[in-house]
Amino acid sequence: MPAFRIEPFAGRALLDIGSFGRAGSGRRDRLSPEQIAQIARTVNRTPEVMVKVLTRNSSGLSSVAQHFDYIGRDGELEIETDDGEQVSGKRIGRALINDWNLELEQHRRTNELTAGKGRKPAKLVHKLMFSMPAGTPPSAVLKATRTLLREEFGLKHRYAFVLHTDEPHPHVHAVVKAVSEQGERLHIRKATLRRWRAEFARHLREHGVAANATERAVRGQVVEAKVDPIYRTTKDPERESTHVRAMVQDVAAAMVNRSTGHSGSTGTLRSTRRAVRDGWHAIARLLDQQGQLPLASAVRQFVQSMPPPLTERERIEAQLRAHLRERVRDRERTR
Repeated sequence: MPAFRIEPFAGRALLDIGSFGRAGSGRRDRLSPEQIAQIARTVNRTPEVMVKVLTRNSSGLSSVAQHFDYIGRDGELEIETDDGEQVSGKRIGRALINDWNLELEQHRRTNELTAGKGRKPAKLVHKLMFSMPAGTPPSAVLKATRTLLREEFGLKHRYAFVLHTDEPHPHVHAVVKAVSEQGERLHIRKATLRRWRAEFARHLREHGVAANATERAVRGQVVEAKVDPIYRTTKDPERESTHVRAMVQDVAAAMVNRSTGHSGSTGTLRSTRRAVRDGWHAIARLLDQQGQLPLASAVRQFVQSMPPPLTERERIEAQLRAHLRERVRDRERTR
């Protein structure tokens, strides 16, 4: 289900925020208390949760073992399992592989691949990360993640998780067996991630942490590529900068040739932003009708403060031009 939905309502567009708390039975003339609470969190820029799927190296036994060893910091950290045990050790990855019968699962998968040539190897595990901004109590992040994993996978999929606090933002790494004990394979779709984000935020709030879960587009944000660090090797083995590096080089060449090189995604961003703005304005009108005047005013200010909707290429070009201007200023200072 989309993070926001534009629907006809009395000739206007209604922005349906989030994946929960919608008015029932087709009622679109009032906002529910849950909706109002999420609107307030969003316009007040309550910290947003992050739930990420690490997609690389999830299909081989050795790479799965290496990931377990990595999140356990080679035995320094205790990994909590789905049965509540705390395990650690230098070869904890191999031990968990044996406990989860992943070798048997790989054998089954090999037989399936032999029967259907050309198919991509299925994942043995899903690697997830649950994160909050710096300053969030790590214990709350751990408790919220533990509850979410138990409710989502308890008595179904084997899983293990561990809290990391070696970076400013506390985060939990979780590994979930792709095939459940009942033989059902877990498929993670966009709607799945949206639901997990909403539940993660809800559990954090239950532990007294201000947390929200909305999509970037609803907040008027676009993913921003960073120019400066793309030529450095990233410390995270799950990420690559090859795509961004190639795009920066392409944009730079286009600038030299006096060509913008912008893609058709510009029009899509503009139309999406118009739909989002229309939806927010419709919500402001509903808030007016319900006597929520301060919140309605905050919504309008929130929409007014949205940055221009730029594509990734446009953002890179703007950063490159700013970098060039700074270099010119530096040369002038040294003369």
